[in-house]
Amino acid sequence: MSTTDIHAEHSVTEHEHGTDCGHEAVQHDDHTDYVHGTHHHALHDGHYDEHESVAEHTVADHEHGAACGHDAVDHDGHVDYVHDGHQHAAHGEHYDEH
Repeated sequence: MSTTDIHAEHSVTEHEHGTDCGHEAVQHDDHTDYVHGTHHHALHDGHYDEHESVAEHTVADHEHGAACGHDAVDHDGHVDYVHDGHQHAAHGEHYDEH
């Protein structure tokens, strides 16, 4: 499997998310995501990561892992799997969109 990074469609210098940026702020784990259309942007090491809100499949529908056919991505101490241009991260019995 290869390693891929998925970043938001704009840079921090093009648009900086914050209290007055016009996007809804959502607490996500230990950071704040900003709602941007159908996904969320999360500041990470000078760029924004994509965090989508709802995974399109459950763990019961398809389990990501070494032989699932999706590229693995190291992300903040866990592994995400690239799925149709975004990332899925196992979280309990469901997937978070990253």
